Amino acid sequence: MYRFTYPADEYEETSLSKQKILRLIEKHRDFAEKKRTCEAYYKGEHKTKRIAKASKVNITCNHAKDITDTATGYFMGNTITYSNTGDSKIEPLLEAFDDAEVDETDADNALDMSIFGIAYEYIYAAEKKSEPRLKNLSPLNTFLVVDDSIEERELFAVYYYQKRDDTKDLNRYRATVCTEHYIYELDIENNLDMEQSVTEQPVPHNFGMVPVVEYLNNKYAIGDFEQQISLIDAYDILMSDRVTDKEQFIDAILVIYGALLGDDEEETAEAQKELRKNKLLQLPPDARAEYLSHQMDENGVEVLRKAIKEDIYNFSHVPNLTDENFAGNSSGVAMEYKLLGLEMITKTKERYYRKGLKKRIKLFCNYLNLMAQGQDATSIVPTFSRSLPKNLQEIAQTLYNLKDLVSMETLLKQIPFVEDVEDEIEKVKEQKLEAVQMQQEMFAEGANNPPDDTEEDSEEDSEEEPEDEPDKKGKDKKDKIAPVQE
Repeated sequence: MYRFTYPADEYEETSLSKQKILRLIEKHRDFAEKKRTCEAYYKGEHKTKRIAKASKVNITCNHAKDITDTATGYFMGNTITYSNTGDSKIEPLLEAFDDAEVDETDADNALDMSIFGIAYEYIYAAEKKSEPRLKNLSPLNTFLVVDDSIEERELFAVYYYQKRDDTKDLNRYRATVCTEHYIYELDIENNLDMEQSVTEQPVPHNFGMVPVVEYLNNKYAIGDFEQQISLIDAYDILMSDRVTDKEQFIDAILVIYGALLGDDEEETAEAQKELRKNKLLQLPPDARAEYLSHQMDENGVEVLRKAIKEDIYNFSHVPNLTDENFAGNSSGVAMEYKLLGLEMITKTKERYYRKGLKKRIKLFCNYLNLMAQGQDATSIVPTFSRSLPKNLQEIAQTLYNLKDLVSMETLLKQIPFVEDVEDEIEKVKEQKLEAVQMQQEMFAEGANNPPDDTEEDSEEDSEEEPEDEPDKKGKDKKDKIAPVQE
């Protein structure tokens, strides 16, 4: 991926150069022009459609959109969840994320990553509110600038758009430049030879970092279908020719050998009308008629069509979900093998997106710390999950087998419908405690009640009666002993 650099020894945050920023903008426009092709293909504006002839049927088969939607849905179909490994509370950060609607921005970022190979988001403070917000920015108008060191430290980010005034023949750029501590709103004339000074006053943003986050789709910022555009064009051309051939066959020319439809133009025109109406043609015995048309090898065309379509999905590593290989109920392991290629590119997406999330979390935490809501950005762990149909019975069996080997928190993270793991653990503890209390109340019911007075009297009587029993028993024993005779 091309990186926009600025000499570190010449950079000064409080004294920017409009000429240098304009030169960077012109370089980025060349880069963005290549990415506009990807955007056009996603919207269905293919090359075959732009150069279509009036006499030819134009067919657009939007495999680009299918690839992007499938890859994006698999990667970001489920929202990202966050957990905390430190002692500070994570609730203020999660509330800030909910207020900023980060889930919607994540979905937009994932879509841009798939189309353009790169995505940007801008984090800012809401007007008249002390709350952080974020917004997805188009890669066609946004870029980051780093220094020329091996670490490529971020210096500033630029978001620009062109302003035209045909009445005055003016052409200028409106550029928002975000540095580590300030935000500039610059009006730059589109003239590299003109000396321009920065008269606009910077505004501090209090985030402590460049408040623009970059997300790469892969190391080279290549979109998911960018390298398959030529195959998509070939498929469109083949299908267009196929339909055009059928249409031409319907409008084929009728050739008659050895006969005439009429002796003059008037009779010929009348015979043509009768032929169209009755679909019947009378010819002499030695005459014949046939259509003049080009016959296409349908079997060969179908084989070629399937081969091109298969290559489009194979080289993009995104499966065709309508393929017969996905028919029927497959086990979890079998489905993972079918989605192995998609899982590999998704792992790459996740790795680069996690890097961007670290910066986003730091920016939010820096801003929350100014509001006395202490947050430790290093203890926040994002968790991704794949958007796939889940076999809950299989998951439950796996979790049961691991219950004595893995912590409860790790097990709950594997359950797709559990969003907040820590909250779920607390609920389980409360549920177990309530169950224990119910059992104690059930088995100890009435055991601690004081005895009645009548019961105490009866117990005392029962305790006094045994004192007379030994004498009585002894007397009876004497009576039963017979005298011994000598």
